[in-house]
Amino acid sequence: MQLQAILHIPLSNYAYAVDEETLVIRIRTAKDDVKECNLFYGDRVCMHEPIDVEEIKMSKIASDQLFDYYECKIEDCYRRVCYYFQLRDVNETIYYCGAGFSEEMKCHRTQYFQFPYIRREDIPDVPDWASDIIMYHIFPDSFASGRRMLTEEGKEITLANGLSSKSRLGGTLKGVLQNLDYLDDLGVNCIYLNPIFEASEYHKYDTINYYEIDPCIGTKEDLKELVKEVHKRGMHIILDGVFNHSGSGFFAFQDVLKNGEKSKYKDWFYQLSFPIEYKEIPNYETFAYVKEMPKLNTGNQEVIDYFCNVGAYWIREMDIDGWRLDVANEINHDFWRAFRKAVRAVKKSTFLIAEIWEDSEVWLQGDQFDSAMNYTFSYLCRDFFANQSITVADFDEKIHHMLLRYPRNISLVQMNLLDSHDVPRFLSYCGGDREKLKLAMFYLFMSAGIPSVFYGDERLIEGVTEPEYRRSMVWKGDEKVLSMTALCKTWIHIRKKYEALRKGVYHTLLTEDQKGIYIFERIYQKQKLIILLHNQRGEESLEIPAEYVGHLYDLVQDAVVTENCMNIGEMEGRVFLVI
Repeated sequence: MQLQAILHIPLSNYAYAVDEETLVIRIRTAKDDVKECNLFYGDRVCMHEPIDVEEIKMSKIASDQLFDYYECKIEDCYRRVCYYFQLRDVNETIYYCGAGFSEEMKCHRTQYFQFPYIRREDIPDVPDWASDIIMYHIFPDSFASGRRMLTEEGKEITLANGLSSKSRLGGTLKGVLQNLDYLDDLGVNCIYLNPIFEASEYHKYDTINYYEIDPCIGTKEDLKELVKEVHKRGMHIILDGVFNHSGSGFFAFQDVLKNGEKSKYKDWFYQLSFPIEYKEIPNYETFAYVKEMPKLNTGNQEVIDYFCNVGAYWIREMDIDGWRLDVANEINHDFWRAFRKAVRAVKKSTFLIAEIWEDSEVWLQGDQFDSAMNYTFSYLCRDFFANQSITVADFDEKIHHMLLRYPRNISLVQMNLLDSHDVPRFLSYCGGDREKLKLAMFYLFMSAGIPSVFYGDERLIEGVTEPEYRRSMVWKGDEKVLSMTALCKTWIHIRKKYEALRKGVYHTLLTEDQKGIYIFERIYQKQKLIILLHNQRGEESLEIPAEYVGHLYDLVQDAVVTENCMNIGEMEGRVFLVI
């Protein structure tokens, strides 16, 4: 047995509480090295010596080229738990606990792995509605200025402080409001808006006033009406908060520019040097190297208080449902802990999403964020569907790595995306190949995590450069556009109908590299769905196991599979309910 490959980390994504009575325990072993893995657990403060232990057989949940991953769930468990593992192969049995490996378990309970106490306060409190989200991501300037239309005319408005605000294409909050019927008909139930607060540039990431709506986009009354109508439809709305940096027009930075070292706001910003040099490469810290975006000192208590109040204000006054927080990984953890407490004090069901492009584990411990933008998902889909540069087995392996980064209840609410306002359109990555986009979109709605559609992906929008991928929404589409929109509507309907797609485990059934066939299942309670993807040109045939013949209901084609052989079209995705 390859002991060096075995890994368990207590109090991590390898050992976590789902609720006050349930623990999930995981362990990693070398691939195909262990024939059986069992967990033994007991009450840490058991009155008996040696303590009473119970045994659970662990199930293999994933594999990659190097490792196997096992998992079990302890239900109705003790509040205080100690545990160890029994690992068996053909020739030997090994025990593994906090003290290491042994051929016999002689260690005292104090040397077992420990889950000291299941505390309610330490269990991530994700809003109940989060796992049901089907998100539609809108870049306000590019979406709509009226019903099924956009002026595509930029404007510039002089603000009260003498600064100016710009738009590029003329999209407004009223435009979003007037197209809620379109979004409702599509089936999405959550709108995420890029920044709408008073700012200079069309993208609104250089905030001037955090307490005002940008006049190019609308008014507070427009937002209030939009939120009201969104909620009437049973939908939610999430705003974009930019607290890593402000715009140079922000009152505090304007005071610094005016008063220099004498400014009472000089400690609101990072690494200022005096006199301030407001030039192409400034002598103060910024977002990237953009002089118009000075970096805020979020370790300063006045700054923390100010932005906690901003976050709470828009929830209290407008009843928004959540925040997506920009550049979250460049802001200190204590700031986010304070921010979470502030907004949750106003509305306990507030959903918080971090803009973090990499592994976000340290931000997803239940004290800061509920979710993060899952760019890992987009990279994998780009490699597998768009570029077809990785095999089915590689894709499956990497997907499981992604899902195993966090506890399952956290993975289920990660914001999965194919593209966004910061990267080229997925259809452009596909070289304009609509069939590749269709299969990727199908997978987006069948996979584990929150599916997020960037406005117009369902309308076949392309774009490589920033102006292109933030181009106008396509409101008048040809047959190809309408067909793609109809497919998305169908897939969304299926996801909303079947809880297994929103809350179920993700288990691989088949990876067939030569044929480009990938089959996995989503299981929740007694509901099981099987998803099939064929990521190659040309048709293929697939033999159906006898136990499934007559028990697979095709949810798109509305038919039961009655044959033991199935033909699969090129670049096709199919979803079946096991009946």
